[in-house]
Amino acid sequence: MTDLASLARYSTDASIYQMIPDAVVIPQSTEDVQAVMSIARDEGSSVLPRGGGTSQCGQTVNQSVVLDNTKHLNRILDVDVEKRIARVQPGVVLDQLNEALKKHGLWFPVDPSTASRCTLGGMAANNSSGGKSLRYGIMRDNVRAINAILVDGMEARFSTDTAASGDYADLVGDLRALGRREAVEIDARFPKVQRRVGGYNIDALVGNDINMSHLLVGSEGTLAYFTELELSLAQLPGAKVTGVCHFRHSVLQWRPPSTS
Repeated sequence: MTDLASLARYSTDASIYQMIPDAVVIPQSTEDVQAVMSIARDEGSSVLPRGGGTSQCGQTVNQSVVLDNTKHLNRILDVDVEKRIARVQPGVVLDQLNEALKKHGLWFPVDPSTASRCTLGGMAANNSSGGKSLRYGIMRDNVRAINAILVDGMEARFSTDTAASGDYADLVGDLRALGRREAVEIDARFPKVQRRVGGYNIDALVGNDINMSHLLVGSEGTLAYFTELELSLAQLPGAKVTGVCHFRHSVLQWRPPSTS
């Protein structure tokens, strides 16, 4: 879509920012995405994957070729109830997934307030959290693997799998070497907080149990286009409890500053 009305609709998200895109494409398959990325490479244009447009900092607007995942790339591919794993396309809305999981007594426990609109691809791009993140963690803690297309068109599965080959193996080797070389600096500079969702997760490259998909989480679509996500599920809570805290109320009376 290149008509002004369509471009205007995609020029905003939930933030105060606005940017008219170069074009809007609604892909029906991974092959469509590959074709768009190939044309964008030839034309020197960037590609911007978009989910529900619920970002509040302008992440889903840019002068770019926007790929809307919500129309067609929105299927739940598989649910392994026993292992508590789901595979989804990036355009699946969170509430849609949880509705399908309810009959199995499961849910995806990252719960932002925009659950009725936000997509799993966008949540991974933003490294979303939610009201229950202290118990269940943020998006990074619940993504097991990501199938992605890189800027040169290479398709790869980013995960804990060490049996990589070809160009992807070279990429993994370089990134692991980076993690080893900068381990001390990463440990010194990265804040030790539970809901750190800003910047690239370079600390994911440090340690023994390295999951390459965690580097993509939070990258805001700048490193790769996500075609499939493998997620960890949790058992639905048996009951919900609300705690109400009472505080002694005190009134502070304002007094004008003394003129003496």
